[in-house]
Parts: sequence; structure tokens; C-alpha cells
Amino acid sequence: MKEVSLLDSKKNVVLSIKGLSKTIKKKQILHNIDMECYAGEVFGFLGPNGAGKTTTIKTVVGLLMLDEGEVSVCGHDITKEFEDAMANVGGIVENPEVYKYMTGRENLKQYARMRGLSLEEIDKAVEAVKLSNRINDKVSKYSLGMRQRLGVAQALMHKPRLLILDEPTNGLDPQGIKELRDILKQLAHEDGVCVVVSSHLMSEMELMCDRVGIIANGSMIGTYTMEEIVSRSKGKYSEYTIETDDAEAAKAALGGSAGLIAQGTTLFLRLNSMSAKADIAATIKNLVNNGINIYSVHPKESVSLEDAFIELTGTEGDGQIV
Repeated sequence: MKEVSLLDSKKNVVLSIKGLSKTIKKKQILHNIDMECYAGEVFGFLGPNGAGKTTTIKTVVGLLMLDEGEVSVCGHDITKEFEDAMANVGGIVENPEVYKYMTGRENLKQYARMRGLSLEEIDKAVEAVKLSNRINDKVSKYSLGMRQRLGVAQALMHKPRLLILDEPTNGLDPQGIKELRDILKQLAHEDGVCVVVSSHLMSEMELMCDRVGIIANGSMIGTYTMEEIVSRSKGKYSEYTIETDDAEAAKAALGGSAGLIAQGTTLFLRLNSMSAKADIAATIKNLVNNGINIYSVHPKESVSLEDAFIELTGTEGDGQIV
């Protein structure tokens, strides 16, 4: 299958949210939310506890009425063309609803009958989520990861252009998370589906997403590609590690200046980001001229999605946001 590039997908807005506001029990939960998600991308929706992620998702899928603003899916306004809009949506909000006493295939057959779908769609969906070898087992024998994949298969059967998953990695072991991540990336990048994922695992979102939208206190902070996140959070300094035969001799050759730390055969350098490339080139040349053997030079990847999240929201995440 041809991979769908994010650049091309920007011409194809699948989910559009404009000026969305929502009040529940006299408390305003959402404040003028604006967001667009595109075909062919995995979009991560991040926010601290109570930020408004789930309220936004429930509004998009029709579980909550919107108070103000517009939400459209594939050009269909959810208030004026609800059925046409929802025909393009598949999703799991919280946990997939399945019958544990039935087999996976029987669950999907039941769903197909309810939606008026061809039974041929079952095998296609099952193959997409890599569950073919266990689809005839009772769901009671499934692991949590397998139930999540069955839920995704069910959500895919009517070939939605927008797949929304609220906390899909909850309770999964590392292998289950990786399998689900690979499935979602394939659905987006190869099949052109717009995948929107809400999650509290920032490290996982960093591996999965093409873009992220950050929400705090019911307001959108912004949407960013992963490259923009790195660029935004790089800060004033860049760090490098140099593997050499004698880090102390290397440090002495460089004058022992501040920003240098020698540990065994590793020299750590802290350079001004504005001139880092020129400075590291000059450093290498200096070491070579002083007879220091250099085995490798690596920039330190110290910027993460959590760094950006903390910078943008002022909220400590400890690797997680809920």
C-alpha cells in the first residue's frame, strides 16, 4: 500500500472543531476549542486530569451535546448531519463493549447485523488488527490487549475515515502496547485513516503520534508536529558525548573549560545551541590535532514530549498525564 504523507493529508481535513464550548452543571469545561485532524496521521490528544479531553471526545462522537461552536467530520456538521458524520466515525470511548461468553467472531457478526454490514468485512477487520489466529476463541479467554484489538476491529468494520480511541493502551503490557501502536500507525500511514488517540502515557504518544494537541484547563494550548515540539523545547544549550581513549586528556586539550565533564573514556560537552554545529566541528579538529583518538560523537537527545508538555502547561507529568 502507498504510504499517505502528512503533507498530502493536510489537504484532507477529517475532523474539524471550531469554537467548541461546553458547560456541565454550571461549570464551563471547554473554552472555545479549535482543532483540525487530517487523513493519514496519528493525532495525540494530551492534557492533565480534568483538562477536557474526554469531554471533547464525547462531544465529537455524539455522547454529549455541544453548547457552542461547530464540529464536523468529513465535512458533515454533527448537529445538522449527525448520521452522515457518524457514518465516518469509529471509536472506543473508555473500554470496548464486547460479550465475553461469545467468540470474537460471534461478537463481530452481532455488530455486523446491527449495522447492516456484510460479513465479509469481519475477516478484513480481523486481519487489520492481527487477531486471525484467536478470533474463534471465546472473548473470556482473551488478554486485555486482545480485547482492545477486537474493539478496534469492531470500530473498523464500517471503514471509518476517523478512528477515535480514548486511552487505548490502559492496562496493556509493553508488548500489547507495541502491537497496538504498530496497528494504529499502519491504519493511518498506509490506509489513510485519521487516528485520534487520547492517552496519559507521554512516552508512548511520542513513539506513536505524528502530531499532538495539548489541552489544559479546558483550553487548547496548541497543536504541534513532533519536530515542532523538539524545536520549541531545545532551549539554549545542546549536549554532545565524545567517546575517546582518554577523556581527561581530551578535556585538558580543550583547556578544561566549563561545560566539559570527563568520565573514563567519555567526554560530555555542553554547547550553545546557536553555534553548536560549528563548535563541535572545531572541538573535533582540536582533539585530532592534539593526538586524541575519537571513536564516536553523539548529540544527546534530551528533549521529550514531557519536556514540551511541562513547558507549555507548567504541569509536571512524571511521564504520565491523566
